[in-house]
Amino acid sequence: MVTRPTSTRKDRRWFLLLLLIPYIFLLIPSFYNALAPSFLGIPYFYWYQMLWIILTAIITALVYFMGA
Repeated sequence: MVTRPTSTRKDRRWFLLLLLIPYIFLLIPSFYNALAPSFLGIPYFYWYQMLWIILTAIITALVYFMGA
Protein backbone atom coordinates (compact mmCIF):
# COMPACT_ATOMS: atom_id res chain seq x y z
CA MET A 1 0.00 0.00 0.00
CA VAL A 2 1.28 3.44 -0.90
CA THR A 3 1.41 6.03 1.83
CA ARG A 4 0.90 9.59 0.80
CA PRO A 5 2.24 12.54 2.69
CA THR A 6 -0.43 14.18 4.73
CA SER A 7 -1.07 17.81 4.14
CA THR A 8 -3.10 20.07 6.31
CA ARG A 9 -6.49 21.22 5.22
CA LYS A 10 -5.20 24.79 5.11
CA ASP A 11 -2.59 23.87 2.51
CA ARG A 12 -5.08 22.18 0.23
CA ARG A 13 -7.82 24.81 0.38
CA TRP A 14 -5.98 28.12 -0.04
CA PHE A 15 -7.74 28.75 -3.35
CA LEU A 16 -11.09 29.05 -1.57
CA LEU A 17 -9.98 32.53 -0.56
CA LEU A 18 -10.51 33.52 -4.20
CA LEU A 19 -14.24 33.43 -3.49
CA LEU A 20 -13.83 36.47 -1.24
CA ILE A 21 -12.71 38.70 -4.11
CA PRO A 22 -16.22 39.44 -5.50
CA TYR A 23 -17.55 40.21 -2.02
CA ILE A 24 -14.78 42.66 -1.31
CA PHE A 25 -15.26 44.57 -4.54
CA LEU A 26 -19.06 44.54 -4.60
CA LEU A 27 -19.94 45.14 -0.97
CA ILE A 28 -18.14 48.47 -0.83
CA PRO A 29 -20.15 50.81 -3.10
CA SER A 30 -17.58 53.59 -2.91
CA PHE A 31 -15.51 51.53 -5.38
CA TYR A 32 -18.12 51.90 -8.11
CA ASN A 33 -20.48 54.71 -7.13
CA ALA A 34 -19.97 56.89 -10.22
CA LEU A 35 -21.67 57.66 -13.51
CA ALA A 36 -18.54 58.10 -15.61
CA PRO A 37 -16.96 56.41 -17.46
CA SER A 38 -19.75 54.90 -19.49
CA PHE A 39 -19.48 51.81 -21.67
CA LEU A 40 -21.85 51.56 -24.65
CA GLY A 41 -23.99 54.21 -22.99
CA ILE A 42 -24.26 52.25 -19.74
CA PRO A 43 -23.11 54.15 -16.63
CA TYR A 44 -20.12 52.80 -14.71
CA PHE A 45 -22.29 51.93 -11.71
CA TYR A 46 -24.20 49.35 -13.75
CA TRP A 47 -21.55 47.89 -16.05
CA TYR A 48 -19.15 47.41 -13.14
CA GLN A 49 -21.71 45.18 -11.43
CA MET A 50 -22.50 43.32 -14.66
CA LEU A 51 -18.80 42.72 -15.20
CA TRP A 52 -18.55 41.18 -11.74
CA ILE A 53 -21.32 38.71 -12.59
CA ILE A 54 -19.08 37.30 -15.32
CA LEU A 55 -15.93 37.49 -13.19
CA THR A 56 -17.65 35.76 -10.27
CA ALA A 57 -18.74 32.91 -12.54
CA ILE A 58 -15.16 32.53 -13.78
CA ILE A 59 -13.73 32.61 -10.24
CA THR A 60 -16.32 30.09 -9.03
CA ALA A 61 -15.51 27.72 -11.91
CA LEU A 62 -11.80 28.11 -11.24
CA VAL A 63 -12.24 27.23 -7.56
CA TYR A 64 -14.48 24.30 -8.47
CA PHE A 65 -11.97 22.78 -10.88
CA MET A 66 -9.04 23.40 -8.55
CA GLY A 67 -10.87 21.54 -5.80
CA ALA A 68 -11.83 18.58 -7.96
